[in-house]
Amino acid sequence: MINVTELRPGNYFVDEDNLYRVIDILLNKTAMRKMVAKVKVQNMRSGAIIELARNSGYMVEEARLDKKIMQYIYDAGETLAFMDPATYEQIELPKTRLENEAPYLTANGEVTILTYNDEILVIQLPAKVALEVTECEPAVRGDTINSAMKDAVLETGLKIRVPLFINQGDRITVDTTTGKYDGRA
Repeated sequence: MINVTELRPGNYFVDEDNLYRVIDILLNKTAMRKMVAKVKVQNMRSGAIIELARNSGYMVEEARLDKKIMQYIYDAGETLAFMDPATYEQIELPKTRLENEAPYLTANGEVTILTYNDEILVIQLPAKVALEVTECEPAVRGDTINSAMKDAVLETGLKIRVPLFINQGDRITVDTTTGKYDGRA
């Protein structure tokens, strides 16, 4: 158990049977009353971001999440399959849970899976992934009035804007947090 005033951003805790990740905390102390901790948290099961207000002395259970590096191996229709490279254990997760991550997954690409008491909570992608350009508009000479970018489709079906010098067949890196072109691979 940990006092709510000792929480820091990035900590995980359980309160009222909900698992939360601390985003931000503000401690407010006035002369006439106890310290109040306003904690901005993300519910790890639903993804909702809320703010909790708790008095100092309120105890919460600190949660320990397990991280496991796994490889994406294939698309099984309604699910995506991942394998632990050390034990060859395989798990399948529904595509509906991975709509935001799926455009960045390539065969044998590594991801980090966070679990709590054997419950899979979230998949963390690497900061950048290398993908191949499968379709690309031709560059038009003199087309630099705006930002000198053109549309491209990557091997996973992701559509992004790339600089004019990128051609079909090139490998580029994409930032997984913004979904934007980052450089050549």
